[in-house]
Amino acid sequence: MIHFNNAGASLPPDIVVDTVIDYLKEEAQKGGYETEAKYLDRINAVYGKIAGFINAETEEIALFENASAAWGTAFKGLQFEDGDEIIISEMEYVTNLIGLVDAQKAAQIKVTVIPNDENGDFSLKLLEESINAKTKLFIFTHVSSSGGSILPVEAIGELAEKHDILYLLDACQSAGQIPLDVKKIKCDMLSATGRKYLRAPRGTGFLFVKKAVQDKIRPALKDFLSAGNVSLDGYTLREDARRYELYEKNRALTLGLVAAIDYASSIGMERIWQRIESLSRLLRAKLVAITGITLRDHGLQLSGIVTFSADSLSSADIKTRLTQQGINVSIGVQQATPIYMENTGQESLVRASIHYYNTEGEINLFIQVISDILR
Repeated sequence: MIHFNNAGASLPPDIVVDTVIDYLKEEAQKGGYETEAKYLDRINAVYGKIAGFINAETEEIALFENASAAWGTAFKGLQFEDGDEIIISEMEYVTNLIGLVDAQKAAQIKVTVIPNDENGDFSLKLLEESINAKTKLFIFTHVSSSGGSILPVEAIGELAEKHDILYLLDACQSAGQIPLDVKKIKCDMLSATGRKYLRAPRGTGFLFVKKAVQDKIRPALKDFLSAGNVSLDGYTLREDARRYELYEKNRALTLGLVAAIDYASSIGMERIWQRIESLSRLLRAKLVAITGITLRDHGLQLSGIVTFSADSLSSADIKTRLTQQGINVSIGVQQATPIYMENTGQESLVRASIHYYNTEGEINLFIQVISDILR
C-alpha cells in the first residue's frame, strides 16, 4: 500500500499505536479512574509537550477532540458588535465558513474575503488596504486543504500586531508538517488536529489561546475542570486555557498525542518539512510531465498537499482506480473550500498528500499507475 492521504489522516508510528492499545488494555483490567491516576503525570504532560512544540506557554493550551471543536470554541467565544469586520482568505475551510455565517446572522458583521492574486498567492498589500477602524479579527487557514498553498502567516501576524487586530489561525494541515512558532506568527489563537501530519490518533486536537486574550473568549461549555468555587451564587473560571475544555476525554488518545509529538520532535520539524517539501516538489514535476494531467496547485510556496485533475477522467474515477492498485488518495470537492473552488472554477480534484515516510520509489510507482490509468 502507498499512503498519499496524509492530509486526511496519516499513518501513526508504532509507538503511538502501542501507547493507545496498552493503555486501553490496562484500563479494561484495572478501571478507568484507577489507570488515569497511575498515568496522571504523563497525561498532564501533554500541555507542556504541545506548548513546547509550538513555542507557547503551558497555560495557553487546551485539549479538544478535533480542530473544528477547538476553532469553534475560540471563534464562538468572541463577542461581536454590529459593524465589526472580519477578514479571511479564499482558502478558508467549510467548517470555518459555517461559523462565520452563524456570526453574521447573530450580529451585523461584515466579512471581507482577500482573493488570491493572478499567481495564486495571498496578497498582503490587499489585506492591509482592507483594514479599517472596524476590523476586529483576522481568520486565516495556514495551509489550504484543497489548493496546497501556504499563507504568509508571519507577515499577517505583523499586520495584526501593527493594527491591534485579533488573529485566529487554523493550523489543521500545518501542525506536524511545517514548523510552528506562535511567537513568530504572532497569532492570538491557533487550532490544530492530531490525526493529520502529526501522526497522532484520530479524536485528538488542541487550541492555543494567548494568555493576554483569554478573558476575551467565553468558554462555550463549562464543568468542574473549567470552573471552581461553584455555588448557586456563581463560580470562578480557571486562570489558564483549560477553562475551554471539559474534564471527560479519552486518556488513551491523549497519551497517543503525547507519543506523536515526542516522535515528531525527535526527528525535528525542520527535517520533516524539508523532506515533505522535497518529495512534493518531485511529485509535482512528474505529474506536470504527464499529458492530460493538470496540476491545480498555485502559489509561490506550496505544501505537501498536491492537487491535480485529468482531462479524460473524473477525480472520483481516478481515486477508485488508484484504490484498486493499493494507493490511497482523497478527493478535494467544492464543499471543502467553496470560495477557492468557485473562484478557480473547479468542482473536484485529486489530492495526493505526501509525508516524510513516503519515498521516491512510491512516487515513481504512483506516476506509472496514473499514466497507465489514462492510457
